[in-house]
Amino acid sequence: MDATTPAAGTSAPPPGLDTMNVTVKIKRYDPEKDARAYWAEYRLDVRPTDRVLDVLNQIKWEMDGSLSYRRSCAHGVCGSDAMLINGVNRLACKLLVRDLGSSIAVEPIRGLEVVKDLIVDMEPFFDSYKSVLPYFVNDDPEPARERLQSPEDREIFDESTKCILCAACTTSCPVFWTNGNYVGPAAIVNAHRFIFDSRDQATDERLAALNQPSGLWRCRTAYNCTEACPRDIPITKQIEEVKRALLWRQA
Repeated sequence: MDATTPAAGTSAPPPGLDTMNVTVKIKRYDPEKDARAYWAEYRLDVRPTDRVLDVLNQIKWEMDGSLSYRRSCAHGVCGSDAMLINGVNRLACKLLVRDLGSSIAVEPIRGLEVVKDLIVDMEPFFDSYKSVLPYFVNDDPEPARERLQSPEDREIFDESTKCILCAACTTSCPVFWTNGNYVGPAAIVNAHRFIFDSRDQATDERLAALNQPSGLWRCRTAYNCTEACPRDIPITKQIEEVKRALLWRQA
């Protein structure tokens, strides 16, 4: 059983604000001194409208400066603060305390090696992303202005342009947990964005990259990825569309 540290103290917002007392359990791990991960517990007063990221900041800045996690924009755009919060992959900067209650458990996302505390090694995730050629390819002579596209053609892949590479989808996938070589839903979504772009010319190369033992066909349609996406991308639907595109290409 994981050890649990005693509460590191309490902290409170300024007087006069509506507050609630919460208990926050964080899975901690420092490879320089810990043989294994353990749960650390903190009790503090926060506002119901605080985000989980605000709570983590309060713990780090006022209670325990050794806590480590990633964050940047704090507005759900950069995707750097994806975490397992009360058992579900979420962005810490978007999830409100009032939606979780007085007991909050925070862990690193699964399937990637933990570097320290809530920080994981994202390199394998980005290697998979890069393998699908996630950039525009067109070798035709450059037009005088821009490469035009109809609104209808744009609509086909518009939702897949919303990916912020937070890895919440990929690290919620049970196939990825058991097979770290699986390219994962995030890479397939980013392949979708270009495969269905009428101006792009590298569809065959992307489909070939996905038609590998660790590629597209590993998906078992668990829907975890769609439920975890903070941008509401219909990931499972897009994976099925790429599967059909590959089958039609081979027919």
